[in-house]
Amino acid sequence: MKVYFAGSIRGGRQDAELYKRIIAYIQRSHVVLTEHVGDLSKSKTEGLPNREVAIYEQDTAWLREADVVIAECTTPSLGVGYELAYAEAHGIPAHIFYDKNRTNLSAMLTGDGYFQIHPYRDEAEIYPLLDAILSELDDAERNYVNAQ
Repeated sequence: MKVYFAGSIRGGRQDAELYKRIIAYIQRSHVVLTEHVGDLSKSKTEGLPNREVAIYEQDTAWLREADVVIAECTTPSLGVGYELAYAEAHGIPAHIFYDKNRTNLSAMLTGDGYFQIHPYRDEAEIYPLLDAILSELDDAERNYVNAQ
């Protein structure tokens, strides 16, 4: 299974350490197409204008390849919002995590029944939820393969 992990880069890197831990956790059993999101050397100013088209093309290609989108949305990001809308438009399951002690998620996300939203108070709450999400996807893939 391939996971598109979304988290803020240009919108702010205060959660980059968290992204890195979540990505490492997912990578124990699944491919993360966007492991660079957890790269602590990426700054919010990363990306020169001539690279923007290439970034868009690569990210949307990864989205189309992904079996699921997992987004950490505590730090608001226009790019992550776009990625989530792209996932919805292309029928890619999408799960949103956010620290409810630090932010209020946009009503555009909470009001949209497409997204599975997972508020948390402590990072430790994230990992059992990830296990359940990834296990459910693995089960769906096994059932699809067995039906063929």
